[in-house]
Amino acid sequence: MEKCMTTTCFTLDGYRVVRTLGVVRGIIVRSRSIFGSMGAALQTIVGGDITLLMDLCEKTRAGAFDMMVDHAMERGANAVIGISYDATEVMQGVTEVLCYGTAVEVEALPKV
Repeated sequence: MEKCMTTTCFTLDGYRVVRTLGVVRGIIVRSRSIFGSMGAALQTIVGGDITLLMDLCEKTRAGAFDMMVDHAMERGANAVIGISYDATEVMQGVTEVLCYGTAVEVEALPKV
């Protein structure tokens, strides 16, 4: 299958939804390692960006997004609309990141 189109909007310019396939999601639960926590604590002393945690957060978000797209493609979707993220600390140092949206099949509108 071709790549899946994604958007936080509920429409895709130039396309119309022909079939709605339901909610799709990707979920990652991650913890910080003791080394990452110590490194981040040291970075707070210096100030500025905490790059160790930024990298961990970005990898976690990307993983949840990729899982959501895979879920959509398994359902036969070629697009996901209304994408959103949610994060919850499930226990100290352990965070769940959820990426979800609506899997749809779209077709290009005729060019005028």
